[in-house]
Amino acid sequence: MALSIDACIAQHQGDRKEQQDRVAILPHPQGGGVVLAVLADGMGGHTGGTLAAQQVIHTARNNLEHYSARADAAGGLLSASINEAHMLIKASRFINEKDPHSTAAMLLMQPGKVAWAHSGDSRIYRFRGDRPAFRSADHSYVEQLRRQGKITAEQALVHPNRNILLTSLGGGDAPTIALGEDDDLQAGDSFMLCSDGLWAYFSDSELGAVIAEHPARVAAETLIDRARARARGEGDNISLAILKLS
Repeated sequence: MALSIDACIAQHQGDRKEQQDRVAILPHPQGGGVVLAVLADGMGGHTGGTLAAQQVIHTARNNLEHYSARADAAGGLLSASINEAHMLIKASRFINEKDPHSTAAMLLMQPGKVAWAHSGDSRIYRFRGDRPAFRSADHSYVEQLRRQGKITAEQALVHPNRNILLTSLGGGDAPTIALGEDDDLQAGDSFMLCSDGLWAYFSDSELGAVIAEHPARVAAETLIDRARARARGEGDNISLAILKLS
């Protein structure tokens, strides 16, 4: 049985001077039920992070236009998009005299299957109903400490070095890319891509409960409202994309 998608993107500038996140849901130009969700959290001084995040979206869109669901591997599209965006962001440093960097989170949905990739600390979540089924592991210093058992998940949320990334697009080294895929899609499954300006204020179970309870747009509005209230005037940029299957 064919599944339908309820999807939306949403953003809030938070308490920052500039919105340096970028997010998009891109349908394949030839249709066929192929959709690519992309989120990038830019960093690097005034406008530098914005340009880096825009490059991630632009590169993913261009590569999607040349992607064949029948002939090409989903992981190849995702990893190539991240690596190409990294090289273009790195090259822009010589043109703009800035130090741009970005995270990247991408999710490619096709009939009966899904694939994802990320680099940095922008996250990808999967829920089955209201139950958390998967969450990408941040490429960050505090996540490394948590995996080593040196701090708890609760301590990671308030650690003074929680914003230090171990990899990003635009840096001196090639970005670390984590890939995944699955062909067990069901009605009631949902996916979310989001920047740390959102996930920092929620448990996985709370995110799942909100997304399961509401249509995608209402869920996004609810999560942003709660994140803004919990930030208490010190919130980062917020960006998210939600895709719900029914």
